[in-house]
Amino acid sequence: MGTAAEPQLYYVTDADFLRDVRAVVRSVVADGWKPDFVVGVGRGGLVPAVYVSHALNVPALSVDHSSKVAAFGTELLGKLAAKSAAGTTLLFIDDINDSGGTIDEIRRLLVDHGCDASKIHFAVLLDNIRSKARVEYRAQVIDRAEDKRWFVFPWEAVGTAETIVAEAVSVPHRLA
Repeated sequence: MGTAAEPQLYYVTDADFLRDVRAVVRSVVADGWKPDFVVGVGRGGLVPAVYVSHALNVPALSVDHSSKVAAFGTELLGKLAAKSAAGTTLLFIDDINDSGGTIDEIRRLLVDHGCDASKIHFAVLLDNIRSKARVEYRAQVIDRAEDKRWFVFPWEAVGTAETIVAEAVSVPHRLA
């Protein structure tokens, strides 16, 4: 097991990524709920959102919440909230629901902008059962109390090992 100084990097294979995308799609279809748009949450949810968009045959949009650039995050969430209030259904996709901070913040911003919460659903590839946020769809469940791996998704694997480790140690509570 890795430590904060030396995280245990776990490289998600392309095959595992595709399996997880298909599991999310099966869950959405089985639920009988069809989004009008799939919304990728930048950065980690962008690639999975494109795959889910193709599988469900619905258009994809994106928000870059992680950049903290209002024109590409908060302002777009305001526009998406207005779309949901007008009846548009939106499926937000992220790679992992770890602490729940991102999902909670996006839900709060959508509500603050007047969304219809019944029109908003979230899906992730990995869902931490200890997260403060809940999602409607997931491919896998993890328990961060036991599983301290740092998941490296295929689109992240092109980064240098130094960059990946630096990102992992920047959130030590996930590795402790």
